[in-house]
Amino acid sequence: MASLSLKNVSKSYGAIEVLRNIDLDIEQGELIVFVGPSGCGKSTLLRMIAGLEKITGGTLEIDGMVVNDVPPAQRGIAMVFQSYALYPHMTVYDNMAFALKLAGKSSAEIDKAVQSAAETLQLSHLLDRLPKALSGGQRQRVAIGRAIVRDPKVFLFDEPLSNLDAALRVATRIEIAQLKESMPESTMVYVTHDQVEAMTLASRIVVLHGGDIEQFGAPLDLYERPANTFVAQFIGSPAMNLLEATVTATGQETSLQMADGGHATVPIASTDGDMGARVKLGVRPEDLTVTEGEDYLVAADVEIVEALGETTVLYFKAQNGDPSLIAKLPGIHRIAKGTTVRLTAVSEKLHLFDGEGRSFLYR
Repeated sequence: MASLSLKNVSKSYGAIEVLRNIDLDIEQGELIVFVGPSGCGKSTLLRMIAGLEKITGGTLEIDGMVVNDVPPAQRGIAMVFQSYALYPHMTVYDNMAFALKLAGKSSAEIDKAVQSAAETLQLSHLLDRLPKALSGGQRQRVAIGRAIVRDPKVFLFDEPLSNLDAALRVATRIEIAQLKESMPESTMVYVTHDQVEAMTLASRIVVLHGGDIEQFGAPLDLYERPANTFVAQFIGSPAMNLLEATVTATGQETSLQMADGGHATVPIASTDGDMGARVKLGVRPEDLTVTEGEDYLVAADVEIVEALGETTVLYFKAQNGDPSLIAKLPGIHRIAKGTTVRLTAVSEKLHLFDGEGRSFLYR
């Protein structure tokens, strides 16, 4: 298996720049997930690694060798696409064996590789079936098996679960996680727009936006220490709330006056130059709690209540006209629509962003 290194990689289509100055070092054995909104360049970046898109600038190395001009078939990669792309007239066995037959492998080598991959993916009892006799999840496992038998240096997954229904997505996501555990030395790069997949599967996450890397790090690092407001709202579901505030005291802790009369003291350092600055206070819905006291962050009128049993999700609008807020409270809370609620949070769970959306922690 192999490491990957992208140095100052860019991609343009004529005058349109899709990716800019991408620098990434991916270690052997990692499962790296590219996430971001539609059009951010994540699939294009994956296709450049595969050799299906030409690199406009910079270098791509696989195991220390520059592969910019190396054909896809010689890069030692295997790709699993969003569509299963199985041959409908071939059995599961023949679909998985096809690439090895083209490579001129012996029957014994092919059978050993297919049987081993089938056992890993729990497909042994399905080897004689045609794709039409399989469920969506089983077809995707066959597509993954077809990649495994090639014993590639790097596995590339391009939104492999997007065609599955909700229940199958969860089941197949678990299967991919188990597959990675059974192949600890395998290097995998995985593209998705689903941040739940990213959080549950990734060793590290690359957050892309507008052709740039916004942040690269471990899932919980991005959740707990987002570099900017984009990452803060993209990672986590529901998205982080951002509240308007003004800095009233600086130092090792920063005091804030909230726009609707609440206040907060955040254990994040600020400088004298921040005094009086308009900033955004970030707080995740799951970190908000209801309070009856005068010490609160924001007061809001409840608009929608979702009673889910294990949690109660409140949607409301701050009284000063801020965008809608969300609170995700554990358990059952009998709060009526139209009720004015005061919300607070533990200071260690608060995030602070400057006027340009950058976290105070990364300035």
